[in-house]
Amino acid sequence: MNTVTIETTSKTYPVYVGAGVISKLCSFIQQSFPSLTTIMVMTDETVADIYLSEIKNALSDYKTEICIVPSGEKAKTFDVYYHSLSFALEKKLDRKSLLIAFGGGAIGDLGGFVASTYMRGIPFIQVPTTILAHDSAVGGKVAINHPLGKNMIGAFYQPEAVFYDLNFLSSLPLNERRSGFAEVIKHSLIHDASFYEWLMEHIHSLETLNEADLRSALVRGIEIKNYFVSRDERESGIRAYLNFGHTLGHAIEAEMGYGKWTHGESVLIGMLFALQLSRNIAGLHFNIVAFKEWLSELGYLTELPDLLMIDKLIHRMKQDKKSIGQKINFVLLNEIGRPGLYEVSETEIVNQLKIFQQ
Repeated sequence: MNTVTIETTSKTYPVYVGAGVISKLCSFIQQSFPSLTTIMVMTDETVADIYLSEIKNALSDYKTEICIVPSGEKAKTFDVYYHSLSFALEKKLDRKSLLIAFGGGAIGDLGGFVASTYMRGIPFIQVPTTILAHDSAVGGKVAINHPLGKNMIGAFYQPEAVFYDLNFLSSLPLNERRSGFAEVIKHSLIHDASFYEWLMEHIHSLETLNEADLRSALVRGIEIKNYFVSRDERESGIRAYLNFGHTLGHAIEAEMGYGKWTHGESVLIGMLFALQLSRNIAGLHFNIVAFKEWLSELGYLTELPDLLMIDKLIHRMKQDKKSIGQKINFVLLNEIGRPGLYEVSETEIVNQLKIFQQ
């Protein structure tokens, strides 16, 4: 088991990573919440079908209420958020209750937002079940979607702990593995050139990825996430660099329809576009051809879908949280491991998207 300590202004908490770490959950709760009344486990239909008995067994010493919501981005709606709050009220959760978000990134986002707003805030623990959640479960960003933008209604609210049991990752379909690993790649590009080189040398298939390499990659990704979060919890500065690839990525995800393309696969296309901009605007020297060949080896699509209209993508990007006054900002790389925030004109974006589509 590896332990990464996340240190923010508002809270310091552990992230436990390894096969079987769920067995430590009960003892952590006993030590941390001696006056606990009720545990609400929030999970989705897919995870419940496979792993509900395991979380129940891990919490067998406690009274638990299980709230099951739709899978994926369908969970992050106003209706599901309202239903979750109603569930908590009906089960008579109080300020001594605990919420456990058991699932992927969408469940962590929804569960954390429910915890942050129920009775003005109750504690919660993240128990991720996807590779993508190594990023989303750490750092305290919790939110739901609005039809006009992803994660537009939310808060900064840190968990009490993260229990990242790698046994839960064995059932992930390949597209979800790719989705999650895109964020691992992102972490290497924005912070650690040697980690990027290690990934290129060691990872050649996401289908046959061994546990040791996966654990090493995830732990390093979490450490990098902590680097930015510990210095800028509320994204007033360098934490914005974690959005590398997300400006176009979120626009693709929204235009394709949430759930039609995975988050990570959308962000991967966004990173490729940001690398193109980085070469033209920030002077980045980077072998994009070799990078795209490696991505193709891992099964990623590296081209912008033909059905997407540039004007609609521009409209979406203007609504991005990093955009100010309808001016679009991109995280670009001056070099691998050295990001910066750049305002890019609409004309330049349109011209570069036309090149990118060729």
